[in-house]
Amino acid sequence: MIEAKTVKFIKLGRSGGWEERCIESDKPMIRLGFDNPHHQKCLEGDWDFINRYWLESKTKGKATETTNQIKDFYTQPRSTMWITFYKRKLYWCFAKEKVTQLEDGSRIREVDGEWKSCNVNGDPLYVENLSGKLTKVQMFRGTICSVKESSYLLKRINAIELPEVQRAKDSLNSLISSVKPLIKNLGWQDFELLVDLVFSNAGWQRVATLGKVEKSIDLDVISPVTGRRAFIQVKSQSSKDELEDYIHQFNGMPQYDEMYYICHTGTSALETVRLPNSVQLIGLDHMAELTVNAGLVKWLITKAS
Repeated sequence: MIEAKTVKFIKLGRSGGWEERCIESDKPMIRLGFDNPHHQKCLEGDWDFINRYWLESKTKGKATETTNQIKDFYTQPRSTMWITFYKRKLYWCFAKEKVTQLEDGSRIREVDGEWKSCNVNGDPLYVENLSGKLTKVQMFRGTICSVKESSYLLKRINAIELPEVQRAKDSLNSLISSVKPLIKNLGWQDFELLVDLVFSNAGWQRVATLGKVEKSIDLDVISPVTGRRAFIQVKSQSSKDELEDYIHQFNGMPQYDEMYYICHTGTSALETVRLPNSVQLIGLDHMAELTVNAGLVKWLITKAS
């Protein structure tokens, strides 16, 4: 269990100029700038002196803010967690207490271990997968500040599921399970239409009229973004030999980049077929998930009613 009573955000240089060196070097560190020549006074804890120094060039409020940030860098204990953002991931670490001044006047504290960008299970902490309440801290205009969402952050680092998130996941899984029998009860034309709607929602566009392509192809689609072309074969149920036959036909169609074979019943035998990288088998479980993600549950309920 990763614990920290205090969590601080630190900006590593202007526009992140020190991020790579601080995070990826053999000696990871946190680093502080500020044009402050009084390193010894900081080590002595003479913060009144430091504040008076900044009052010579800043307003009272700004002088106090700057002094407090420098004080945090020098005095936060080893148990304080430091976080920053780099290459679209959140990084966190703990730092040793010794403060060293470099030749350029900046100061460093060595990281106790290394900067980490994953939770305790090794899952990356991508910015896009974190709450905006936390990630907005990177917009802080200063150098060091407290992290208000520290409780949420520690739960994410320790891979502890938030109760409200778990409830939502349980509800989603229940919804996906509930649409499976509805899909299986669709007539072949409606099932083919459902597949068409799912792929249209994903950005694929039909090249030819639904159901009127050719014997071995139910849907002929193209991605307008990548230009990749695929054919889709839709089956209520199928056999291993039938799937292998379609794969053989696909291999003889160089105009197609991908093939999707969709079947909602009896897919256990199909799963034993060795599929080329360009061929994907979509069974009932995956189809139910795609239907929910495409927002087609109401459509499906209406069709099944």
